[in-house]
Amino acid sequence: MELQAFFQRHPKVALAFSGGTDSSYLLYAATACGAAVRPYFVRSQFQPAFELQDAERLAGMLNVPLTVIELDVLACGTVAENPPNRCYFCKQRIFSALTARARADGYDTLIDGTNASDDSGDRPGMRALEEMGIQSPLRLCGITKDDVRARSRAAGLFTWDKPSYACLATRIAAGEPITAEKLHAVEASEGFLYKLGFSDLRVRVDHGTARVQVPRAQLPAALAQRDKIVEQLRQYYDTVTIDPKGR
Repeated sequence: MELQAFFQRHPKVALAFSGGTDSSYLLYAATACGAAVRPYFVRSQFQPAFELQDAERLAGMLNVPLTVIELDVLACGTVAENPPNRCYFCKQRIFSALTARARADGYDTLIDGTNASDDSGDRPGMRALEEMGIQSPLRLCGITKDDVRARSRAAGLFTWDKPSYACLATRIAAGEPITAEKLHAVEASEGFLYKLGFSDLRVRVDHGTARVQVPRAQLPAALAQRDKIVEQLRQYYDTVTIDPKGR
């Protein structure tokens, strides 16, 4: 199936829009195919500020109004407890809010940016989407991550080479309770590292210990600035290390 055929079958859709590479291309494709598409961004404690900024920028480029939904994901005790399958319960909460708002706005079909490269075998969040009947056009049409990047670049979308960015909650070790303070510390720590020139990075947290992961090519620079990094992050963590294996 081609995307054009999907949007012919579903000419009016609501899009779960994160501002990432996949959902950005999907928003572009929906408009290019003539679909009546409305993007929704769920703002919670799990999303860093730059994700909303990117979502607003991309929607503005395409001249599509963006709807922002405020959601307290930590109000769900199971999510805050952070079990290994936390993503399943988080997706349920997020997409329940999305579905309710989209239906209230007159949209019965909700789509997301899951692509054909995403492996559903180890992603409990994808199981939640399937159970809720969320459509994933990129996956249905066999469009992989590489395809999305190539098509986005050809379309002139600034998101074509944006690194994949899992939510802030993925930085905290399973079983360790998630709090707004811990999420803020992760966002601030990663923001500091971005300002130093690092990219596609993670700050992994496990009971007071932060493990900085940068791509292997960036490891020499990280080690050269180790003292600066440790000094900055020690305001949030008891111990700060730089992963010698890289990311």
